[in-house]
Amino acid sequence: MAPLSDRLRAVADALPLRPGLRVLEVGCGPGALAREVARRLDGGYVLGVDRSATAVRQALEGSAPEVAAGVLGFRRVAVEDLVLEPGEAPYDLAVAVRVGALDGRHPDAGRRALVRLRDALAPGAVLLVGDGAPLRQVPLHGPVRDGRDAPHPWSDL
Repeated sequence: MAPLSDRLRAVADALPLRPGLRVLEVGCGPGALAREVARRLDGGYVLGVDRSATAVRQALEGSAPEVAAGVLGFRRVAVEDLVLEPGEAPYDLAVAVRVGALDGRHPDAGRRALVRLRDALAPGAVLLVGDGAPLRQVPLHGPVRDGRDAPHPWSDL
């Protein structure tokens, strides 16, 4: 497995991690950032999601020890279709690096994604989005109800 890039290391360094957090990485690709976050968490859990079956397969193949230890998992799903599984606890922190639905490149998908993320994140959870560090916090609360009337929290990008 390749070493973590400087860009992803800077993202991991910027995350407000603390013991026991449940972290959701949106657009995890081959899982490099998710593995690093899982390595840094004490007693927490990281779920990486990606719309690409190839990316999720690569992430699983490169993360077998972490997955077996129960500190890391991956799921193939687009963020705008994300739904917690029955009995799955919500997440305390979400991070998305270079995810078009959340960085303003695909605003319709972004509105749908924010609705899904609000349902998947615990009260008080934080969503951090960017192209690397520094990350921007995207508001999860406000007029988002069904995705059609969501504000553009990324409008200043």
